[in-house]
Amino acid sequence: MATLVVPHEVNFVEDAEGLRKAVEGWGTNEKTIISILGHRNAAQRKRIRQAYWDIYQEDLVKRLESEISGDFERAVYRWILDPEERDAVLANVALKKGSDHHVIVEIACVRSSEELLAVRRAYHARYKRSLEEDVAAHTTDDVRKLLVGLVTAFRYEGTEIDVKLAKCEAKILQDAIKDKKFNHDEVIRILTTRSKTQLLATFNHFKDSHGTSITKVLLSELHDSEFKRLVRAAIRCIGEPLKYFEKVLRNAFKRVGTDEDAVTRVIVTRAEKDLRHIAEFYRTRNNVPLDQEVDKETRGDYEKFLLALLGRKD
Repeated sequence: MATLVVPHEVNFVEDAEGLRKAVEGWGTNEKTIISILGHRNAAQRKRIRQAYWDIYQEDLVKRLESEISGDFERAVYRWILDPEERDAVLANVALKKGSDHHVIVEIACVRSSEELLAVRRAYHARYKRSLEEDVAAHTTDDVRKLLVGLVTAFRYEGTEIDVKLAKCEAKILQDAIKDKKFNHDEVIRILTTRSKTQLLATFNHFKDSHGTSITKVLLSELHDSEFKRLVRAAIRCIGEPLKYFEKVLRNAFKRVGTDEDAVTRVIVTRAEKDLRHIAEFYRTRNNVPLDQEVDKETRGDYEKFLLALLGRKD
């Protein structure tokens, strides 16, 4: 369930004019930017961008980039983009950093097949290269096999389950862990091709026969490596996305110096999806409301913008 609060009626011309006034002259009216953009959904934001261009012959995104800065600018920039374009940007930044391959897993495994296809198209249009091409160029060996397989997947979205297949592939996963060969091609094939419903059945059979979840077994029985961490992230994103996002937020706040990029990514990408459920899970797990955590760990206009997306009233 979304946290974003939007008005029943929106005048896109008035919004565009309001944003123009906010960035004109000396100083920027950040409060106006937050009050408008922090309460508009993706379709409405797109209409505002078009209205702004029609009136002023200027790209609203570029104008905002030049007027605001820091974490606030990054959050607004990622929010105002179309969702698929935003994911393309997030993927590109993650690949350039080289240490954020879990973001690629997140985009590939949480999004639907159609959403992932839209991301790949947006990436191609924006960077004049394919997403899989850049993933392959920035990774090696088993990590490359896994990530290329994930970003090129077009999973079946139906609810049908092949029970016999689930039991068989759960056994393949068990044997791979037992033999310390979880990077086996068959494991990668299973994780990158099966429907999410089929994989959930496989993970459930694994838990029933092993007595514990596959993610816990991976955490305890295999040596730590980037490949193992990415496999765990993929399994969690497919099977328990709410838990995955809660942990991303918890780790972001827990570290010395808040990881603003991670906080921004989760709130911006999930505010129109399931952020209310993520926030509820966060409160249960950490005994503190997510908005209070944001209030404590962030500052200024960045904080106000995140709280607007979380649905807190001014």
